[in-house]
Amino acid sequence: MHTLTPILLVEDDSVDAMTVRRAMRDLHVANPVVHSLNGEDAIKYLADPNTEKPFVILLDLNMPKMSGIEFLRIIKTNPNLKTVPVIVLTTSKEKRDVLECFELGAVGYMVKPVDYAKFTQIISTVVSYWYSSERPEQNYQTADAEHQSSISSQSR
Repeated sequence: MHTLTPILLVEDDSVDAMTVRRAMRDLHVANPVVHSLNGEDAIKYLADPNTEKPFVILLDLNMPKMSGIEFLRIIKTNPNLKTVPVIVLTTSKEKRDVLECFELGAVGYMVKPVDYAKFTQIISTVVSYWYSSERPEQNYQTADAEHQSSISSQSR
């Protein structure tokens, strides 16, 4: 059942990451939150065949090492990861960022509100939607070694 699989949070700002975790706790979301500080760390997590793949990825755009857009380019070309839904959760209101994220396969784009109640409402909407959404059955755990190494080599 995908509702108890991890939520991958790719976020370099510790305050924003803490706010997401707090919102999840306040909303009684049972899914564990796996936190990566940047796109590179998230790629390493996703490339590890021993980790459970997330049921949704919450992605910041402006990060060191690898931006959210670079991260999207990599995972959305990987057959074992391209169906994992990615929701951009960022401060960028740039129209070109919105367009590029959707062109690369993001399923949502949310601008982080400053107000905690509004932030919690966004998280609630995202989680509720993905809990009730049908997803293709795919065994992410059996990704072959070739795809795993291609992810790792693309992040270098």
